[in-house]
Formats: sequence, C-alpha cells, structure tokens
Amino acid sequence: MLFRVDTHQLRGPLTQEVIAQRRELARRRHTEKLIARQGQELPEQAVSGNESELTVKTGETKGDEQELTSQTDSRTLETVKQEAVKESFIAFARVFSGVVRRGQKIFILGPKYDPAESLNKLPSGCSAADDLPSIPHMACCTVENLYLLMGRGLEDLEEVPSGNVLGIGGLQEFVLKSATLSTSPACPPFTPLNFEATPIVRVAVEPKHPSEMPQLVRGMKLLNQADPCVQVLIQETGEHVLVTAGEVHLQRCLDDLKERFAKIQISVSEPIIPFRETITRPPKVDMVNEEIGKQQKVAVIHQAKEDQNKIPEGVQVDCDGLITMSTPNKYSTLSVRAMPLPEEVTQLLEENSDLIRTMEQFNSSLNDDKKIHEINQKILDRIQEFKQKLEQYLQGRKWRNAVDQIWSFGPRKCGPNILLSKFEGYKKTVWQCLDKTTKEVSKYRDFDNSIVSGFQLATLSGPMCEEPLMGVCFIVEKWDMSKAEEQMSANRQDSEESDATEQTKNEDTVTSLSSSYTTESSSENKELQDGSQDSPDSSEKLSKRKGETLFADCYGPFSGQLIATMKEACRYALQVKPQRLMAAMYTCEIMATAEVLGRVYAVLSKREGRVLQEEMKEGTDMFIIKAVLPVAESFGFADEIRKRTSGLASPQLVFSHWEVISGDPFWVPTTEEEYLHFGEKADSENQARKYINAVRKRKGLYVEEKIVEHAEKQRTLSRNK
Repeated sequence: MLFRVDTHQLRGPLTQEVIAQRRELARRRHTEKLIARQGQELPEQAVSGNESELTVKTGETKGDEQELTSQTDSRTLETVKQEAVKESFIAFARVFSGVVRRGQKIFILGPKYDPAESLNKLPSGCSAADDLPSIPHMACCTVENLYLLMGRGLEDLEEVPSGNVLGIGGLQEFVLKSATLSTSPACPPFTPLNFEATPIVRVAVEPKHPSEMPQLVRGMKLLNQADPCVQVLIQETGEHVLVTAGEVHLQRCLDDLKERFAKIQISVSEPIIPFRETITRPPKVDMVNEEIGKQQKVAVIHQAKEDQNKIPEGVQVDCDGLITMSTPNKYSTLSVRAMPLPEEVTQLLEENSDLIRTMEQFNSSLNDDKKIHEINQKILDRIQEFKQKLEQYLQGRKWRNAVDQIWSFGPRKCGPNILLSKFEGYKKTVWQCLDKTTKEVSKYRDFDNSIVSGFQLATLSGPMCEEPLMGVCFIVEKWDMSKAEEQMSANRQDSEESDATEQTKNEDTVTSLSSSYTTESSSENKELQDGSQDSPDSSEKLSKRKGETLFADCYGPFSGQLIATMKEACRYALQVKPQRLMAAMYTCEIMATAEVLGRVYAVLSKREGRVLQEEMKEGTDMFIIKAVLPVAESFGFADEIRKRTSGLASPQLVFSHWEVISGDPFWVPTTEEEYLHFGEKADSENQARKYINAVRKRKGLYVEEKIVEHAEKQRTLSRNK
C-alpha cells in the first residue's frame, strides 16, 4: 500500500536554524536573478556613454537591491513553505522473512503474477540484478530508502529484519495499489487487500480550464495510487470518472484532487447512481395485498394484451411470452424467451465473474486455433465446482439440462445473465475448457458470434432506462437458417455458371488466336499453348474468390442484421414480462440512545430505508440499529440524521447488495379494490418510476410525464377602472 507524505518528514522536522539558512539562500538567489535581469535591460548606449550617466544608473540598481531585500524577506517564508509542501509516495510494508537492505535489488510481483508461467521463461538461479526478459506483472528495482515510521516523522534505516513494519521509498513508478517484494521470482504473490467498502458512487470530472487537462490526468493517477478504495475510469465518451465508496469518501477524494494532487479548479457532475433492470414472476397478489382472483386475472390479461399491442408489426408474440422475429432480408428467423434467474444463481454469477472471464478467454483461443498454455488444474477444479453449483441451483422441469446448454454470459461475457441454446443442430457451450472440444462444425458456425453479440448488447442496456440487466435468462428456442442456405446455394450455382462461361470464353479466344496466327513461328505457338494451359488455373482462382466472398458474408450486412434482430428480440421478450428496477443498497448501522430512536426511524422511513434489527448494547443505554438504505437516497443522510438527533446518532454506510424495488414502474389500477384505494389516476409517487425518469433525463432519453394537468386559464373577474 502507498501513502503520501511531506518531504520534510523524510528529513525530520525543520528547526529554526535550518529555516534561517534557507531564508538567506533564497534572498541571495532572488537578488542575483534581479541583478542579472537589470543588467540585460541596460541599453548599449549607457555602456558606451560617459561615466556620469553610468554611475547614476548603477546607483539606481543598488537602490533597487535595497528595496528588494525587504520584498525577499516577505517572500522567503512562502518559498520555504512551498519547499516543505513537496510530497512523495512511501510504500507501507511488512517484512515476512529475511532482511531488507538499502540498495538491494528485488523483484516486484503484481497481484496477477503467476510463477508457474514465468519460471519457464526465466533462466534458473536468476536474480533481480541480471538482464532478464520482460515478464507480465513483474518488475525489478533497487530499494532506495528505508524508513521507520515514528509518528509524523520518518527515521532513515539501513536494514530492517523480519517481523517489522516499515516504509519504502522510490516504488511509486512500480506499484499501483499493492504488490509483493521478493528476491526470488518463484515466490507466489500475496492476495491483494480486500476492503469492505465497495466503490459504487461515480462522478464525471473535468478541469475548469481545458488547458489544465494534463494536470488533471496526473492528479487522478496520483489519487488512484494513494487511495486503495477509489477507481479511476475513462469512459467511451472520453469522460474522466471517479468511482468512490460513498458521499463522504467522494468529498474527501475531490478535496485531495483539488488541493494536493492536481492543484487546479475542477468541475464535478452530479453523482451518478447505478441501477439494474430485471424481470420477475407474475404477481399473485395485487397492490392492496389481495389475492388475484378470476376477475382480476382477466383484468391483468387485458392489460398485458394492451402492452403487447405496443409491439410493432412483424413481431410475433406467443401467449407464454415467446418472441419470434425475422431479419429484414427474411433469411433467418429467431425465437427468444426471457425467464428470471433464481437469486442464488445471480449471486453465484456475480461472485465468480473473474472465473467466467478466464473461461471466456480460453474458449475464444480454442475457437481461434491459437496456441495457449494449459489451464492450471486448480482453476479447472474451480470451474468444475462452479458448474456443479449451477446444476444444484437450477433444479426443476423448466431448467432441465440448462447448465449444459449455456451459450454465453453477459454483459461483457462475464455478467449475471445467461444465454441458453435450445435449438437442434448446435452444441457449442461455455464448458469447452472442461470438454476440450474443438471449434463447432455446423451450419450455424459462421453466424453464432452475431447472436452472442446481440445478446451482449441487449444485456448491456435494458429497455426501461438503458441500464444493465441482472438475473435474466434468454433462451433461443428456434433459429431457422433455411432461406439463408438456399440463397447461399443459389449464389454458389451462379458463381459456378459464371466461372464456366468465363472458362469457355477463354477457350474460344485461344482457338481464334491459334487459327488466325498459323503463319507465326513455333515459339509463339508454344506460348499460346502455355496460355491455354493457364486458363484452368485462372478459373480456379475466380471460384476461390467467390467462395471467399460467401464466407466473408459472416462479417457483412447479414451479420449486422442478425445482431440487431437478436437485440430487439431480447428487448421485446423482456417487455412482455413483469419488469422491475433493481437499486444498489447500503447496509446502515446506527448507534443511538433511546431518546432519539423515533427520530432515527422517521429519517429512515422518509428515505425509503428498512430496519432489519434493533438490539441494545450490553452495559450501556445505546441501541444498535441495522437497516438497509438505497444508495440513491443516501446523499445528505448522515447530516440530516445528526441534525435531527442533535448529534446523538452516528450512521455507518457500507455497500451490501442489489435489491429489487417491489413496485411496478408501469403499474395502473385494474381491479375495483385498487380503484377504490388509489383512485382512477393512481397519481401517488411511484418510487421506481421516479428513479427511471431521473436516469432517462440524465441520459437524454424520452420521458413520458405531464408537467401541468387540469390547468385553468387565468382570467380577471373584475376590470380595474
């Protein structure tokens, strides 16, 4: 871990004598610069003129010297302070074995360093002082400075034995967040530190003056090194984004960026709160917690039919939610269904995202016929265990053989959504690393990546507010390519016929040439015969080119149509199911006395919080309240709860999980009880709808809302005379 310290801490505190010496040096430097500047400004005529003029001007220069000594005194303290403010990074470390010495050559091993792969590329018995080839996640450096951490000061050390905590200087160019230092490349790296706080709140940052962008980039790099909980991103739009753990952490990072690292004025956007989109099973009770009977079911079905009527023509919707679409050129037809995943499966996919990414890299290298290293047996065991857990959670008739039919994960091929292939003639799965199967050989092999790409795009931005999906399974039940095959076969026949006609034309030209030039020499006849023999080769080249164009169609317009059709089919399959919004949730732990419990509960209920547990701390009159609070409602929560309780309650917020907002964002009253309870308009605040509208406004999407309703024209009842 790296932390930033003032430079004067490395040399000990500044005494009055040191400050006086530096003041005198600064005064001399300033006076010398001024004399040199004044000497350059003297005109040449004064140098070649009489002595009286020269003495006057030099006298003025001496007078300036005396005036500037007072200015130097006033600026000396600022110069000394600026020298003292200079900072540098010190690595906070602990020696587990051996002795660390100043000037020692060591290896710096990153968290992703794998000694099993690296030792094959390194010579046996090598050290950090040797000239070694470049190895990923490994670097060599010399230990410059060792420090003993003594409060605010740092004491220089020559060596540190094992078991001690120390500071190491000069590692800021090699270590980002954490690393392992060793004198042997065979050392496995330590597991990086896991912090309880998860970065969830993000803001976009830009300098107020565009010319200061390099300072901002450098400052964000330093902030990323200094803070282990912050993340620095550059989005596709070019925005520089800070991802922090919460409101207080965000403010601390922005202050550090402005005052310590970048030292410029910056503009900060409103906090960007992430959401997720998902689907659920049809509800069994209505909004007034009454069981949906036959009459209510008819009303719900009628409402669902109205929603389905919004789907454009050309899209077939089954009563079970099966969407059937064709590509614009009518060459291919897709049938897609969406189903909600169990919560255990969604959580399992989130926890194993790194493992899924490793599987995807290995599968892509297998499909591309690249030479790669064998997967470690430990990773294979983890993949097998992951597959068994999926089979354990996906039980029931509708999930039969679902694990063996997993085609891809999404978004970005490692997310908490699944794509299943249930059509005949296709056997490619994500478990190729376990089966060691080769590339799929079927009629779908040239266009399967287009279907996967459409699935990735659909899961990356949902239909409600363009947020990523979570906990959704898409099933491809039909993929008809018969018309595309007919067209490709027709193209092949046309190409063969064109090749045959071109070949006959070449033969006719050769015969006509031989008949017209019979009086030529025998050498010319031989050349013509050679030309006639070369004609079949040229026809073969033409046929190869035709075949290449047919094969290249998997990267052409038809591939793009498949991607767009798959994406739209997935979005429509979501819209015919009950859609829900998922919000990021904080776990809130509050310590308060009995007198202010009511006020704490009032603040929590106002911000859509939910109390989970309340218990009294033994031996005190303090209560410990555990609750969950949406991240979107957490801004200003700590200040408000302190104001309402006069500082007697102190909250602590930690990101916990994603939770489905129970309310339907598109709900309208359908039953008599709902009409009586909510009214015909049901215009009470819908929390999910409010979040969706806020996100859509931020992204510039269309928002369906009425600004003024039932307004009356203002009129003057009596004329003023």
